[in-house]
Formats: sequence, structure tokens, C-alpha cells
Amino acid sequence: KPIPNKYALRQAYPNPFNPVTTLSFALPIETEVSLKVYNLQGREVISLVDQNMEAGYHSVVWNADNYPSGVYFVKMVTGKYLSTQKLMLVK
Repeated sequence: KPIPNKYALRQAYPNPFNPVTTLSFALPIETEVSLKVYNLQGREVISLVDQNMEAGYHSVVWNADNYPSGVYFVKMVTGKYLSTQKLMLVK
């Protein structure tokens, strides 16, 4: 299977969403990955990924059924990469 040549947090789809969105990311090497969602106040609302993952293309689904409408931020952190993306939950 193909191995990406760089880290990437892809655009969430769909976004805006209700209540489910898919977060896709790429890892060029095996590494620890943290993918967490925060609210506008900067509070962590859910940890979607917090583990060692193999190189490749990955995706995670966030079902925000139990969360209020509003703006959220998903933050991806690895040893060498950090990316944040804005998500809009519209119910």
C-alpha cells in the first residue's frame, strides 16, 4: 500500500457536519499520534487517537451526537508535526 512522503491532516469531510465527520491524516513513518478535539474555550472534549500508528493513510470518524452545535478544533500532534483544523457542528 502507498506510503505518504509527508505528514498531513486533511480537510474534515463533511464540514460543516451533523453529527458525523471523518478526519483523515497521513503518516510517512510509524509514529505516536494524538488526535484530539477541543471546544472554543480550549477544553478537550474527546481524544480520537492516542497511540502508535504505522505509516500510511488513516481516517477516524467523530460522531458528535452528544455535543452542542458550535465551533470545534481538531489538533493532530506527532513527534515532528502539529496541525489544527476548525470544525463546525451545525444541528
